[in-house]
Amino acid sequence: MSPSRSWLLRLVIAFCFAQAAVSMARPAVSYRALALGADERAIGVIAGVYALLPLFAAVPLGRRTDHGRCAPLLPFGVVLISGGCALSGVADSLPAMAAWSGVMGLGHLCFVIGAQSIVARQSAPAEQDRNFGHFTIGASFGQLVGPMAAGWLIGGDMSRTSALALVVSAGVGVLSLASLWRIEHRAPLPTRRHGPKVPVHRILRTRGVPAGIFISLAVLSATDILTAYLPVIGEHRDIAPVTVGLLLSLRAAATIACRLAMPPMIRLLGRTALLAVSCLLAALLCAGIALPVPVPALALMLAALGFCLGVGQPLSMTTVVQAAPAEARSTALALRLTGNRLGQVAAPASAGLIAGVAGTAAPFVTLGVLLLVAAGLGTRKSRRTDGVRPPVRADHPAAQRPRSRR
Repeated sequence: MSPSRSWLLRLVIAFCFAQAAVSMARPAVSYRALALGADERAIGVIAGVYALLPLFAAVPLGRRTDHGRCAPLLPFGVVLISGGCALSGVADSLPAMAAWSGVMGLGHLCFVIGAQSIVARQSAPAEQDRNFGHFTIGASFGQLVGPMAAGWLIGGDMSRTSALALVVSAGVGVLSLASLWRIEHRAPLPTRRHGPKVPVHRILRTRGVPAGIFISLAVLSATDILTAYLPVIGEHRDIAPVTVGLLLSLRAAATIACRLAMPPMIRLLGRTALLAVSCLLAALLCAGIALPVPVPALALMLAALGFCLGVGQPLSMTTVVQAAPAEARSTALALRLTGNRLGQVAAPASAGLIAGVAGTAAPFVTLGVLLLVAAGLGTRKSRRTDGVRPPVRADHPAAQRPRSRR
């Protein structure tokens, strides 16, 4: 990687460790809650609390980032992630676990808002698909390693080993601090510091933004419920925790492969068609997980599902960034994350209710319906964000809207 892009490599490394900590902690929280006597409904509530604090904090953090620096959010987020992981490991009640899970979620939000804003701010329009794709590879690596490590650590005395996994995940999160140096350029553009605030309703009415937010919500809800509920399915189908961890890591590995292959797929299909097709296939695969298939077939479905889900996050980031007003891109990304967290609150809680009534596989059918709606919205996105951009000068500022002409 060229020196001018070394900031992106360090950001990817930091995101890898931060996401590994969260991805290791989420299934460990589910197993520890089960050891403390939680049922499917309680698992859904705890998973939903993870997103509750971020739901209210995202837009204020985005406003702050639009008119200031992004980098301070990163170490602050790491501290909250690691603290939430460690304190979840020593919590001895379900309400305490839910509370510390919320702290962990707030830390993850802080890190992601800061990191996404840096990528949007420091990437020229022609580089955004690639840079957001590379950025999310860090998340995928974390999602690959985290569940696998949790699966190796958890077993036997589930209460003790799940607590150990949570404490170890806190240490993994701290490692991300080592690469958080000189991530952000020293001189943000003046418009970022002094530009007027764009009303939220104006951002949400911009063509392409609502579709990007909903697609991101649907894709992340699928990933989140997979992480939280595959351990529950494993318990019901007598699948060992180490196998569940390997299955979740297999999905993440397929997501990495997808994001490495995204540039040629975009050139072949265009962004709109790629988003719609990937969401449609993911909907069918989510519904397939509800079937009582053997582990090898489940592994194949999860690998294919991971590949399809890998498209939604980076392309929805590009869609929102390119559609939003230039002076409110961090706020638009924060609104996208608010949608994500709304999905993370509603989807697991709804999944818990559905699982309590119709069985543990039923939430995956619901996810299939959600992804079908996302596929339909994906076909209606603005043609301006379909992967075709006007020529950009080499010195074009990263914050400039791609359709601007000087």
